[in-house]
Amino acid sequence: MTQTMTPAPSSTGGMQSALTASKLPRWVPAATLVGSVAVVWMLFALMGTANLAGVLVVSAIVFSVVLYALSLAIEGRRKAADRIATILVGVAFLLALIPLISVFYTALTLGAGRFDAEFFSSSMRNVVGAGGGAIHAITGTVLITLATAVISIPIGMLTAIYLVEYGTGKLKAAITFLVDVMTGIPSIVAGLFAYALLSLFLGPGVRMGIGGAIALSVLMIPVVVRSTEEMLKLVPNELREASYALGVPKYLTILKVVLPTSIAGIVTGAIIAIARVIGETAPLLIIAGFTTSMNYDLFSDRMMTLPVFAYTQYAQQGADAQAYIDRAWTAALALILIVMALNLVGRLIAKLFSPKLAR
Repeated sequence: MTQTMTPAPSSTGGMQSALTASKLPRWVPAATLVGSVAVVWMLFALMGTANLAGVLVVSAIVFSVVLYALSLAIEGRRKAADRIATILVGVAFLLALIPLISVFYTALTLGAGRFDAEFFSSSMRNVVGAGGGAIHAITGTVLITLATAVISIPIGMLTAIYLVEYGTGKLKAAITFLVDVMTGIPSIVAGLFAYALLSLFLGPGVRMGIGGAIALSVLMIPVVVRSTEEMLKLVPNELREASYALGVPKYLTILKVVLPTSIAGIVTGAIIAIARVIGETAPLLIIAGFTTSMNYDLFSDRMMTLPVFAYTQYAQQGADAQAYIDRAWTAALALILIVMALNLVGRLIAKLFSPKLAR
């Protein structure tokens, strides 16, 4: 009885061609997109109704239909469905970017006119028309945000450590429930809480920077708790068990093993929480107030912040209305740039402090 042996492929070229058969070349999606936009643009131009939004919408539909048909004919139903899903995800991503890009572009074009040295070196004291700046608002924003971080980050981290490492039973469930409630609390309620709290000790009508920090802390603490809690849960239990097996007490395991492992995510979450509260206006209007002069003391008198500065400049326009509007847009642009810088710092810290795993 003889056995017939199937000869092996003579080269890797035949095997590769068999694996890549029934597959669209890589340039086909890009060429289909360009062709769809060109054809739709010409059709709109011939009809005399060419507009960018209409061309983009119709081009996206034509591109999806054509690419699906090509993929269905050559690659099969599953790959065609995968390409349609990819297109839908990409369109959703672009739609989400539209308002973000629009806001940044508007603030950039309208605020660039007063983005000068005077704006960042002078206050609004005795200024009723053109000129002036927002150094007092920038200083107030920095001081109140730093005070907020000093209050919120330790409380949020310790709460998260308790929930993940120590908490059990009804107390843990109650704290988790309260954190969830605080996450959705309206910002103006936080301002009213800080005002009521300080009024108990200092009397009605109190306005000071530390009150703004307390109000923002009510908003920031639950964000820090949630982000820190998620980062601590990502630490493998094997690391904790290995530390306990060596006789290391629990508190030292948390300090030397758990926190260093998750520090990158914790710091990133804290910076994102700061960026979340730095633009709040309602609570600061209630408790920190607004002023045209510099104030470096968090515990004395009113203190201006950038969000409140932008609001008051736009809402309380003087004789030279355009000057007030220009200052409002420049303050908005400065605030956007500060939030962008904070997010970039968070990403950099996450990259620098993330655990380096051996491969």
